[in-house]
Amino acid sequence: MREIFAGVRIFDGERVMDGSHDVVTDAGVIAAVEPAGTAKRHADARILDGHGAMLLPGLIDAHVHLRGPGDLEELARWGVTTALDMGSWPPELIKQLRDEGLTDVRSTGAGAVGPGSPQARIPGRPADSVVLDPEGGRRFVATRVAEGMDYIKVIVEAPGRGGLDRPTLRAIVEAAHDAGRLVVAHASHTGAVATAQAAGADVLTHAPLDAALDQAAVTDAVSSDRTSVPTLVMMEGVAANAPVPGLDYRHARDSVAALHRAGVPIVLGTDANQAPGVPANVPYGVSAHRELQLLVEAGLTPAAALHAATAAAAGRFGLPDRGRIAPGRRADLLLVDGDPTTDITVTRAILAVRLAGRVGAVRS
Repeated sequence: MREIFAGVRIFDGERVMDGSHDVVTDAGVIAAVEPAGTAKRHADARILDGHGAMLLPGLIDAHVHLRGPGDLEELARWGVTTALDMGSWPPELIKQLRDEGLTDVRSTGAGAVGPGSPQARIPGRPADSVVLDPEGGRRFVATRVAEGMDYIKVIVEAPGRGGLDRPTLRAIVEAAHDAGRLVVAHASHTGAVATAQAAGADVLTHAPLDAALDQAAVTDAVSSDRTSVPTLVMMEGVAANAPVPGLDYRHARDSVAALHRAGVPIVLGTDANQAPGVPANVPYGVSAHRELQLLVEAGLTPAAALHAATAAAAGRFGLPDRGRIAPGRRADLLLVDGDPTTDITVTRAILAVRLAGRVGAVRS
């Protein structure tokens, strides 16, 4: 269906555009962005009066763990139009979720773990995701690629916790890069970050709670073109629930501040999950809005936080058809009542959601 968002202000994924505009969508794609009042009113077009509202690209959550279609429905209700699943299985579940016609899904499938990692003991974890040596690492990557997974994930533990050894990690990274896949490293401890960086991981997910990243770690992230997905909302929950002395949310916040000041790209992710036995359960959808707030509290401007949830995420994860409001991009859109570039909490005031042009359910 052809649709016109009339008279809206626009945050296009990078910046606030001057003035008000009409945004025309057709067949799931943005067809035109024109000065307000100039878009041609076709007889079959649905018109949404957006005066006083701001149109954003649909949000991208770059770290979730999905269980079923209900999770996608909740994400869509909160304006999260793309979800990057960072560890769900079996592959048949991922295929089912891709075909639901709700929030769009990309996935790593099961991540690689070392035999002594606590995550190796998760019930139902595929046996082939427990990797013992470099040759096993190469087989692991080949299996995930054959399953159609978009990225490769590795669980990097702090030294001495039974994680993947460095030769095995390096073999996984090299095999993934040979296959054209980004490597996302779970690294929630400063020692794990150092190991992941030495292995050449592309994306560091989780900001450590044991200490803030030091200057050497920040400098390496800059020089190696790494990206941070800090999942602050998850780290906030872990710090609140952790029985381990010394884990402090402020370390995670300070690491994000240092990375951002140095120019390391920050991408929004929440670690949304409802798995039993994990340190913190994070709700789907609404947690993306909490993450935006926490990013702002860590020193990002509201516009930079929105960039982290839209164009920055799309650019880093190889999704060139979304994350921006521009002709030819997917009509993944979020209309909010007010200006979130001056008050980030406005993202919760949702007026409309579009999933490749389809009407998304809006919270009651």
